Amino acid sequence: MQTVMPILALDQAGNPSRWLNQEKAIHLIATDRVLAPLGQQTRVVRGGINALTGLQSCIEVSSILLTRSKVQPHLWSESYQPPLTNRALFARDGHLCLYCGKQFRNSELTRDHVIPKSRGGTDAWSNVVSCCYRCNHLKGARTPGEWGVELLAIPYAPCYAEHLMLRGKNILADQAEFLLARVRRVS
Repeated sequence: MQTVMPILALDQAGNPSRWLNQEKAIHLIATDRVLAPLGQQTRVVRGGINALTGLQSCIEVSSILLTRSKVQPHLWSESYQPPLTNRALFARDGHLCLYCGKQFRNSELTRDHVIPKSRGGTDAWSNVVSCCYRCNHLKGARTPGEWGVELLAIPYAPCYAEHLMLRGKNILADQAEFLLARVRRVS
């Protein structure tokens, strides 16, 4: 069985806007809401056979679609903060514990507050990192400096393009290249 190809939808200005499943992409193509296919990878989806012509219908779905959807400028502002989820956080940090540097599965990681919540720290992208359970226990309610450990990376809030990359499970090379070109340089 083939894996389902994710489809990156762009708004009418060419900004990445969301991930589409194959059914939604076919619907947009069939209802003329796609301005242009832009992806380098395509998949042909075959449908039923026309009773009059005897021909099988087919639609070519590109990995990136420029759609007629409206532009949402708030997603591209400097102040945009994507929703903070553990899955996105762990992906941002490369599934590493940012204290010991070892790589873990999602189920082996936890969210650690650099400045502990008990000491006024917030549950925000700029104050949380991926952490293994062992390091989280050893750190306790201290800051990394008080514990005597340096973070391996500085926590930051991803921009919308990076957020889309973190949410995508099986991103294709052309989609990753398209999104990476829109990631802020500070990420």
